[in-house]
Amino acid sequence: MPASARKQSVAQSSVALFARNFFKYPVMLGSIVPSSRFLVKDLMAQINWDRAQIVVEFGPGLGTITRELLRRMRPDAVLVAIELNAEFVKYLSESIRDPRLRLVHGSAAQVRRILAEQGLAPADYIISSIPCSLLPGVLRQQIVAESRHALKAQGSLLTFQYNPVLLPCLRSTFSSVKLDFQLLNILPALIFHCTP
Repeated sequence: MPASARKQSVAQSSVALFARNFFKYPVMLGSIVPSSRFLVKDLMAQINWDRAQIVVEFGPGLGTITRELLRRMRPDAVLVAIELNAEFVKYLSESIRDPRLRLVHGSAAQVRRILAEQGLAPADYIISSIPCSLLPGVLRQQIVAESRHALKAQGSLLTFQYNPVLLPCLRSTFSSVKLDFQLLNILPALIFHCTP
């Protein structure tokens, strides 16, 4: 099979995997399609790559954001990707080979424990793809609070959502919350940049 045909086949199977998991676990994914390149570009623009030594990603899914993080990160940086869906963990472990990536099958609500188990200091950045508005309020609050405490003093939480439900929780937890929009995404997304 030619390389271009193989690449297209892999892309089609990854889209099918994402769609199948959306119908099985809609609360876990929040959208039937992965993040657009426009949304990924907007998220990446918020990161100071010189100081991004320890980066955490919540809900990497098929690795759309993961691959872009690894492409831009320093050679000595570490990316901890925390994914609750076992099928996505398997897919990512088989499709991304990068020594900087530490893939963890677990919950974002345990981010501090996971960083400690990995022998890592608090994160410079946390990038979250979790559709928090679909989660129970207590779990939503726990993830936001854990994120705040898992960041360095100058760290940032970057998260995108499809509605403003998470905003009050972010504002009560972080001293600064900046809001941006990306309309060229399915669905249009709100981007929150939060700092302690």
